Amino acid sequence: MALTLVSSNKCAGGFQKVFEHESTELKCKMKFAVYLPPKAETDKCAVMYWLSGLTCTEQNFITKAGSQLGAAEHGIIIVAPDTSPRGCNIEGEDESWDFGTGAGFYVNATQDPWKTNYRMYAYVTEELPKLINANFPTDPEKMSISGHSMGGHGALICALKNPGKYKAVSAFAPICNPMQCPWGQKAFSGYLGPDRSTWEAYDATVLAASYSGPQLDILIDQGRDDQFLSASQLLPDNLIAVCSEKKIPVVFRLQPVSSCSLYKVKALILVREIRNVFK
Repeated sequence: MALTLVSSNKCAGGFQKVFEHESTELKCKMKFAVYLPPKAETDKCAVMYWLSGLTCTEQNFITKAGSQLGAAEHGIIIVAPDTSPRGCNIEGEDESWDFGTGAGFYVNATQDPWKTNYRMYAYVTEELPKLINANFPTDPEKMSISGHSMGGHGALICALKNPGKYKAVSAFAPICNPMQCPWGQKAFSGYLGPDRSTWEAYDATVLAASYSGPQLDILIDQGRDDQFLSASQLLPDNLIAVCSEKKIPVVFRLQPVSSCSLYKVKALILVREIRNVFK
């Protein structure tokens, strides 16, 4: 599949690039960012997929987090896709900040008019890794996934639905139980329909309750002062309770900052911790 280079910038000894391509899953042009560390010039590298949150594009993480420094040091390729299809001319796709454009919620929609284009789960777990592995010096056996807020939800469900695919999963202020929060209920109703039993396939707390794969290392960082934590949009306690019952290891760290501060400050720590599971 042809890639079109949108931008390329020297960064931390490597290159921060953005590419565009025609997505077969989403039936539209999609952009993704990829950081290639210096190691990528001579050797294969582990890959971390970063899923961003509501309203974001492929630009947010690469311009705000500073993760390139840690990725360069430890030889990790970072891939950051967009958060939804763009420009599909679907009625209502631009009416809300938490549904439609910039809010794909990493599900495969089953409802009209979304089901043709809004297949972010398949894009992130199938199409994009194949594209990355075919065009960049990756080690397909060393792959991890992470994300923030809606993207944290995406990272958790991708890992839980694909036992053994990812070496680690880390999430910053993730939406942990979307079936029980307003954001998730709005998105799932629109993309998946009124039958709540179909929502369970995209809820990390529900998926954890039935997880039977190899041990999965889960790291969750949550800002104590996050307004969406107090608004019951994130519900990490629900996921932690299920993981505790199922003996799924979870490191949960409550940080004395907001989620936005967490998102920007913690990127280097995240890369270094993921480095450890790639050894």
